[in-house]
Amino acid sequence: MPEEKAVDKLLNAVLEEDVSDIHFKVGSNPIIRKSGEIVHVEGFSTMKTEHIQRIISEIVNEHQAEKFAMGNELDLGYALQGKARFRVNIYHQRGTPAMVMRKIPYEVPTLDDLGLPEVVKKMSMETRGLVLVTGATGTGKSTTIAAMINHINQNRSAHVVTIEDPIEFLHTDNRSTICQREVGIDTKDWSTGLRAVFRQDPDVILIGEMRDAESVATAITGAETGHLVLSTLHTTDAIETIARIIDVFPPTQQHLVRLQLGQLLSGVISQRLLPGKGEDHRRVLAAEILVQSSTVSECIIKPDKTYLITETMEKSYSQYGMQTFDMALYDLIVNEKIDLETALAAASNPTKLDLRLKGIETASDWRMD
Repeated sequence: MPEEKAVDKLLNAVLEEDVSDIHFKVGSNPIIRKSGEIVHVEGFSTMKTEHIQRIISEIVNEHQAEKFAMGNELDLGYALQGKARFRVNIYHQRGTPAMVMRKIPYEVPTLDDLGLPEVVKKMSMETRGLVLVTGATGTGKSTTIAAMINHINQNRSAHVVTIEDPIEFLHTDNRSTICQREVGIDTKDWSTGLRAVFRQDPDVILIGEMRDAESVATAITGAETGHLVLSTLHTTDAIETIARIIDVFPPTQQHLVRLQLGQLLSGVISQRLLPGKGEDHRRVLAAEILVQSSTVSECIIKPDKTYLITETMEKSYSQYGMQTFDMALYDLIVNEKIDLETALAAASNPTKLDLRLKGIETASDWRMD
């Protein structure tokens, strides 16, 4: 039998169910993120440059090794057989190599597993339009996107083409056929992959991240030409998401972009992960949900009405399934998933949420159209 890799020995030693990230850097023992908290792992010696270099050599190919030697950062995937996949970023700090590995489960989760509202299933089954999953780094955007593709795969006959950097969750064909393309391996770069995607007969397109004007324009074009386009953004809520997309373009184009978004934006799912109740403080998902409606469309198209989106979400739960972060927090408290202190710290309007929890303002106001 081949000798076990050093990286596999380390991963097997520190990997636990609630570990999401593993850090390796010179001058420190391995570091993990466990239930959202950074923890220095005891029982390991301080890592030296040669230790990190050996780990890196075990997971990169020749081309990647050359890029890293030239000073470039690397993004790639790695699998610990039978346990987990990892999204890996290799970089330099203080002139020495370092690496962060984010755990990705082998099994693709369902939308129910993640605790997302039923309306997200409906978004997944749209045949055209733009659906965005947003949030800060580490809030589970890629996991939600994977669960949406899984829902499509289980329930619809479609050709799904993904452009990812790197590929995270692996999908197996079911009712749909799924082609996953990794930047730097299956396509030269983002620009090449984006230009080619429409020649690959897609029904559903996943753009791993909308990172510049070209990727935003491709997403809009894809939705405009009759595809369902899924993508992610590092924005905190629906209003910021809309503003970020519009601001990517010069002022002379922004009115047209507002018109396009008003017609094409099927939904925005904005996520935060919060420490749950219980000894393990396992994190739970709070999601703001914006869904296409005539009122939402008007709020997007007319700049002086965009601020009304939050109020529209509050009043559109029963008809469209929309909800604000504070509505999600209210439900998590009522269902004893998080405590009051956590909810108020995360709330967009802590005073208003507290009043509703005390019954001074009725939560039913949020559930009325």
